[in-house]
Amino acid sequence: MLLIIDFGGQTAHLIGRRLRQLGVKTEYADPDEAVSKINTLNPNGLILSGGPASVYEPNAPHVSKDIFKANIPILGICYGWQLMAKLLGGEVRSAAKEYGSEELVLENQTGIFSLPEKKCSVIMSHGDTVTKLPQGFTPVAHTRSVKFAAVTHSSNPWFGVQFHPEADHTEYGLELLRLFAQTVCQETLQPLVLNPEQIISDITAQVGNKKVICAVSGGVDSTVAAFLIGKAIGKNLIPVYVESGLMRPETDKRVRYIFTKLISANLTIVPARERFLRALKGVIDPEAKRKIIGKLYVDIFQETAAKHPEVAFLAQGTIYSDVIESKGSKHASRIKSHHNVGGLPKSLKLTLLEPNRNYYKDEVREIGRRSGLPEEIVMQQPWPGPGHAINIIGEVTEKRLEQVITADTIMVEEMQHAGLYETVFECFAVMTGAFSTAVKGDGRAFAEVVAVRSINTNDLMTVEWTKIPYEVLQKISSRIVNEVPDVSRVVYDITGKPPATVRWE
Repeated sequence: MLLIIDFGGQTAHLIGRRLRQLGVKTEYADPDEAVSKINTLNPNGLILSGGPASVYEPNAPHVSKDIFKANIPILGICYGWQLMAKLLGGEVRSAAKEYGSEELVLENQTGIFSLPEKKCSVIMSHGDTVTKLPQGFTPVAHTRSVKFAAVTHSSNPWFGVQFHPEADHTEYGLELLRLFAQTVCQETLQPLVLNPEQIISDITAQVGNKKVICAVSGGVDSTVAAFLIGKAIGKNLIPVYVESGLMRPETDKRVRYIFTKLISANLTIVPARERFLRALKGVIDPEAKRKIIGKLYVDIFQETAAKHPEVAFLAQGTIYSDVIESKGSKHASRIKSHHNVGGLPKSLKLTLLEPNRNYYKDEVREIGRRSGLPEEIVMQQPWPGPGHAINIIGEVTEKRLEQVITADTIMVEEMQHAGLYETVFECFAVMTGAFSTAVKGDGRAFAEVVAVRSINTNDLMTVEWTKIPYEVLQKISSRIVNEVPDVSRVVYDITGKPPATVRWE
C-alpha cells in the first residue's frame, strides 16, 4: 500500500486513481497526520501531492521532517517536491511559472525516470520552483524554464518532480508512477476492475425500502447514477427532470427516451424556465449564479419530494471532478462551486445519494457500459446542470439566452456535418460579454463577441483544445455572425486545462 499526503492539489485524488488503474492500493492522509499514519499503516511508499499554497506562506500545510526517518521511498509532486526541498535545506522561490503543457528533457534516463523517450510532454501548474537543491539530490530532467523539473537522491529512495505524472496529458506519467510503485516500493500490481454490481449492492444497503428522487438531465453522469439506483431499488426510483430553459434543445425528448425505453421509471418533468430566469435576473457573479441555480434545483426537488412521503434521498450524478473543483478536500482551493456540490443549500432535508462521487468521467462511462447502457448514451457529450447560464458571461436575459442557444446549435450542427462531433469530448458556444466593432450592411455595429470552444479529455482534470480544420471554423463563424442577432465576431478558444477550466464561468 502507498500513502498519499493530500496538500489540496486539484489532481491529488487523481494520483490514487492512477495507482488504482495499476492495481496499487492507496490511502490518503492530511499533512498533520502523516507521521502517525506512516506508523499505523506501515506503507511501502509515500507520495506528497501538489497543492495551491506556497511553502513559505505562514499557514501553508507542512509535514514533519520525521517522514524522512521512516526509511520508505518518497515521491514529491509539485508542491510536494518543493516542500521536500525546503525541509531538507534547499531553496524555493516564486519564479519560472508554468501552466499547461511543457517539454520535459531527461538528462539521465535512470530509475523511475527510465522512460521510453528522452523528451516528452508534461503538464505543469506551478508558480514556485526549487532554485537550490538540498544536499544529496541531483537533477534528472529540466524544462525550458525549470532547471530541477525532476530529481533523485543519491543514497535514499527519494524523488521529486515539478510536473504532474498523474495528469492524463503527461506523456509516460503512468509509467513513471508504475516504476515508483513496482520497482522502488516493491508493490505487486493487481489491476482492479470497475464493478457496477458492488455499487448497486451498496445502494441497496443504504436505501433499503425508502424512495429516491434522482435529479436527471439526460447527461451521462445522471443517467448512469439513475440506472444504477434503478437496478438497486426498482420502482422506488423517481427520476425528476427540471426543464430550466438552460439545456440544449430537445433534451426533454432524450430524457423521455431514456426513462421509458432504457429505464422503466415514473419520470417527472417540472417546467421551470420562467422561474430560473427570474431568479437569475440581474445576477452577474459566476459563483452567485451557480449557487442560485443549485438552490433552485434543490427547492424543486424538495417540492417534488413533498408529494411522495416515502422519499428520503436525493440522488445526483456528481463525479469527482465536480467535487475537487468545489474545494473537495481540506487544503484545496475553490475553483468554482458546482451547482451540485458548492451550490447545495445547508437547508437540504433529503439525504444525498451520489453513486458516481468517487469516480472520474471516463470511469463513470465504463461503469455505465458495464451496467448495460448503450454506447450512444455512455459516450454522449456532457452538459452541465447550470447549462447555458454559465455559457453567458454576465447577466442571463431572454435575449442573450436565445443568442447563445442559436450560436451553440450552429456549433453542434457544423461539427456534425464535418463528422467531428462524435470525435470530441465537448463543444459549445459562449456569449463573452466583450464587445467589438463590426461592419454590417456598410454600417457600423458595436456588438457582442461569441467564443466557441471544443475540447478533448478523458477525466476532465486536464484538457486539450481540439484542432478543428479552418474551413469548419469558417463555416461556424460565418453562420453565427449572420444568424445570431447583435454579434460582431467569433473567436476560437485554444486554451487547455490547466490553466483554463472547461467552462468560462
